[in-house]
Amino acid sequence: MAHTHQHTPHHGAHHAHQPSADSGTQAEILDLDAEVLAEHTAAITAWLPVEPAPHEIVDLGCGTGTGTFALLDRFPDAHVTAVDTSAEYLHRLREKARSKGVRERVRTVQADLDAADWPALGRPGLVWASASMHHMADPGRALRHVHDVLAPGGLFAVVELAGFPRFLPGSAPEGRPGLEDRCHAATDRFHTEHVPHRGADWGPMLTAAGFTVEGERTITVDIEGSRTDAIGRYALSVLRGIRDTAAPALPHEDLTALDQLLDTDSPHSILRRTDLAVRTERTVWAARRGN
Repeated sequence: MAHTHQHTPHHGAHHAHQPSADSGTQAEILDLDAEVLAEHTAAITAWLPVEPAPHEIVDLGCGTGTGTFALLDRFPDAHVTAVDTSAEYLHRLREKARSKGVRERVRTVQADLDAADWPALGRPGLVWASASMHHMADPGRALRHVHDVLAPGGLFAVVELAGFPRFLPGSAPEGRPGLEDRCHAATDRFHTEHVPHRGADWGPMLTAAGFTVEGERTITVDIEGSRTDAIGRYALSVLRGIRDTAAPALPHEDLTALDQLLDTDSPHSILRRTDLAVRTERTVWAARRGN
């Protein structure tokens, strides 16, 4: 999830992390995120320095399964334990696993990763946490938990997003150019106050928890909207999700223009635009537990 990420108690559940989206909207965002950014997620899993291939993997804050299924594709002999606080997300993940024919390779665990004690997660050779670690109330403690869970020599992959994806050109919408930038500025202020570890450099924290950071890579995403209509639905869901958080900081004219973009019956609907793109960045840290 990103995200990902409404700000609810679902620590580690989200890839888009929309502050005010309900769980159904958030699940839709996670599913669209998985669809639109599939090749970028695959590029991250392909880059991971894992040798030999892990047989047991844990996906922390799995959401609806973006990482889980990418990892199952990358490591065809592996089993994944998917962990999240949301029963709804875990149910959706299990339904997807059935439809993909991989149900026997997935175990789901409902757990709050901010709890002092974690459930038994086995001895995985790889732990994956995408857009989840910055939600932790005590990231240092969570990182130490991961260190203790990993098999000796195992790898921990932390993937984080550089904020919400952007979709509109700077000149849009007509009459209120730069609207999306102002919405992002408003949500950034919200997250600075409520999600202090969003955008953090996880390298030093991983080192402090006893890991050796073996690599860091940033994936730049720039997908033209003409490639798939899913981008329009993705843009609609993300902007709907951040609307209420941004609204108090926006002038009336901006809010009116935003609502026109979000109104699927409006001639100004974002679904009618032909100039959309997905622009964002994802950074991954690969950290090794010592033998």
